[in-house]
Amino acid sequence: MPYIRGFGTARLDHLLAGIRKLTFNIEVSVDENFSSEQDINSHPWIVQLADVDKLKGVELKSRIEELLRIKFSVTSELRELEAKRQHVQSEIALLNRRLEEAKMEAGKRRNELDRLQISLQQAKVAEKEAMERNTPRLGRPKPLAPLRNIPTYPVLPEYNSKTPNNFIKYCQMDSCFDYSMCPISSRFHFYVYTMTAYANQTKTMFSGNEQPTSNSITNLQEVLRNNQYLTRDYLKACIFLLIIDECEPVKMAQITKRLPHWFGDGRNHVVWMSCSNSGSYKEVLQSDYLKNFGRAIIATETIFKDSYRTKFDLVVSHWKKTLPSGEIWTHLPSIVPAKRKYLATYLGGETDHYVQSELLKIQQDDPQSFVFQFSCNIPLYQGKKPTQSEENEINSGNFKGEIDKGGKNSENSANGKLSSLCENDLLRTRLLIDSTFSLIILPPEDYMILSSDILQLRLYESLKYGAIPMIIGNRFEPPFSEVIDWSRIIITLPSARITEIHYLLKSFTDTDLLALRKNGRLAFENYFSTMEKVVETLLATLRTRIGVPPNPYKDFPSPSVFNETFVPLKLDTFTVDPEEEENLGPIEPSYPSLSFARNYSTIFLQKYEFWNTYFQPFKLYPYTPWDLTMSSEAKFRGSSLGFRPIAGGAGGSGKEFSQSIGGNLPKEQFTIVMLTYEREQVLMNSLQRLFGLPYLNKVVVVWNSPQNPLPDLRWPDIGVPIHVTKAHKNSLNNRFIPYDVIETEALLSIDDDAHLRHDEIVFGFRVWRENRDRIVGFPGRYHAWDQNFGGWLYNSNYSCELSMVLTGAAFYHKVYSYLYTYEMPSAIRDKVDELMNCEDIAMNFLVSHVTQKPPVKVTSRWTFRCPGCPVTLSEDDSHFQERHHCINFFSQVYGYTPLLYTQFRADSILFKTRIPHDKQKCFKYI
Repeated sequence: MPYIRGFGTARLDHLLAGIRKLTFNIEVSVDENFSSEQDINSHPWIVQLADVDKLKGVELKSRIEELLRIKFSVTSELRELEAKRQHVQSEIALLNRRLEEAKMEAGKRRNELDRLQISLQQAKVAEKEAMERNTPRLGRPKPLAPLRNIPTYPVLPEYNSKTPNNFIKYCQMDSCFDYSMCPISSRFHFYVYTMTAYANQTKTMFSGNEQPTSNSITNLQEVLRNNQYLTRDYLKACIFLLIIDECEPVKMAQITKRLPHWFGDGRNHVVWMSCSNSGSYKEVLQSDYLKNFGRAIIATETIFKDSYRTKFDLVVSHWKKTLPSGEIWTHLPSIVPAKRKYLATYLGGETDHYVQSELLKIQQDDPQSFVFQFSCNIPLYQGKKPTQSEENEINSGNFKGEIDKGGKNSENSANGKLSSLCENDLLRTRLLIDSTFSLIILPPEDYMILSSDILQLRLYESLKYGAIPMIIGNRFEPPFSEVIDWSRIIITLPSARITEIHYLLKSFTDTDLLALRKNGRLAFENYFSTMEKVVETLLATLRTRIGVPPNPYKDFPSPSVFNETFVPLKLDTFTVDPEEEENLGPIEPSYPSLSFARNYSTIFLQKYEFWNTYFQPFKLYPYTPWDLTMSSEAKFRGSSLGFRPIAGGAGGSGKEFSQSIGGNLPKEQFTIVMLTYEREQVLMNSLQRLFGLPYLNKVVVVWNSPQNPLPDLRWPDIGVPIHVTKAHKNSLNNRFIPYDVIETEALLSIDDDAHLRHDEIVFGFRVWRENRDRIVGFPGRYHAWDQNFGGWLYNSNYSCELSMVLTGAAFYHKVYSYLYTYEMPSAIRDKVDELMNCEDIAMNFLVSHVTQKPPVKVTSRWTFRCPGCPVTLSEDDSHFQERHHCINFFSQVYGYTPLLYTQFRADSILFKTRIPHDKQKCFKYI
């Protein structure tokens, strides 16, 4: 119709409203009014269309049809407009999404730019440090031919038998030892004379009267021949070791004169004397033949006050009846309980009358706590000999002691004095096992004796069976006392205080008793238990005295699972789990931790700790978790090398915190060690998640499967090297092997199915840097006491107290890899292989045993779940039963349970702290 065709789109909205109202009126009632007269009057043509009162019949019908056509036309136009509107809205939504993606990408680029700028700044600092470095990086000590320019010392004073001290006291290390034979840059070596070598030199003297070499001497020589420091080239030797088991002065004089490398005065020689009785010692060390030793160091169990040269001669421990090499723990009783059946005991010959009478009075007053016997003719336990069951009890249960049940001691004599051990080895052993303290009474008949083979044997037996040694008398010289702090192991009581002994012993708390017994056991296991340990301790004492570091631990070879010609395929593109954008640290190239930088300084600064706290003086570590730290201002006053303080030292909140590693130590990185077995896709997914992780040095994948990876397996490029090493066998112990490709102190042990966010890993690394000697990780567990049957239970329930952190996601120091592989009792590693379980518990035991500290748990994670992963070993029903067994077995091996409880976890400093809007938290979610 003409009046419709001319209707413009500009008035479409008005037409739409009018048509809708018109349609409604037509359908409902023609008489009904519009809602607004103004709207109707503004559109005359609508009034005309709606005016149907005067229409009838055909006209009315035509008018209605016209209105319906108008309605259809407008509806069609409205549908087209609605489609256009929806299309425009879709385009707007798409543009909004693209805008948000662009903003996110801009944020990423901005963060990357910030990290690159930080990295550039730190690279400039590193370059400046490299240019200004004034101390060389020290590597492992390399062999160097020793200097042979032997200095001429002043002639020793002429020996006078009436004033022997003039001769004896002359020799000290600086006056009688030739240091040019032991250059500091050369490794320590010793040369040993064989028995046949110097016996042949004096064959005329031995003819007709030769005494066969004892088994103990033969064994000692065999141990020396197998020692790592032995050399057969005397030109490389720092020490020359001579073993003498026949202490007849005439023979000894002939022997020393005819030794090929005696150098005229015995310099750098160690004479290990093993005489048959103390009389021979006294004859040799207090006679005219003393001058035959010259500048040689005398090492012996028996020493006398007049002849002992302090800090020059050596007192060695008992070594003839030591334990066989192997599992030492099987021969030792448990450290607990603290208090045993008897408080103090003594079994031996007669001693000082005053001391003996006072001790018998104490026993009479309290026979349940004290057992003292001073006669070899009275059987112990009121004349009753031990029954067969009592003898079997010694070897039953967890204790499997080695006891000499019938042999007569060479030290025993029939005079009834202290020199007699009464031939009661079995009774003495049984008594020591039941004793809290064991008395060792110095001989009253000769106050010049500072040590004897019998005293050393008593000390050895007391430590072996866990009876805390109590020395009655102040003059006792324990073995290797220049390096071992015996105040942590034994109690020394002046004989004048013998009447107070019962009061003193009862004043020790259970904590004191367990500390003394544990220190004694550690010293026994590491220094005295076997002949090999005694030899190692003797050589380590000499080496420490001279100032030459020990040989380093050997890193384990890490052959690649790929052959030399095969190049693994690379995964060019991959997707990683979306994480909240957060700048966690700079992008840096991989750099190793500084190793072997304290080869010599440790000998002077931390000798005590290595000998008496960690009991590890026999090997050189590339670095340790016990290295010293500097004061806070040192890094700003001349010692800034390697340090990256936050905001240059000004500090700050999250933004400044993320730009530098900060802390009290120089910058460093960590290595991830990931154990895997035939879960290739799970492994690939885990590796992809490590892309862009700050402070990551490299990833070491331990391939436990006997089958090599598939040739078409594609490995992701995560920005750091991935080294896949072939395990020599399928063992969970492989997780803790000190592989040579690991070049950082910090290791993150992680399961191939564990999923950690980057911020969790970086935070865990920062916490570990402040707790380097402990395990720092995520899933916590604890050992619970079985109230029904006794013993320990492994518990993974949610708890406010924990004692273990699972190494499926935990940081630890590489030094514990050395200890786990080379020092930890092999029975523990064998148990791990037997059960294919418990390697994480074993590591927690080891670290707590060394440090006496619990682990540190970080963040709120308690466990991990990998929905797409195959069933793991931990899903097996026997898994927990095996772990119960492991905790109890490991406790038996150590003699106690070293695990300690902790009741806190670590979160970042500003976590849940309200801060101003212009500041950032250290981590957004931690």
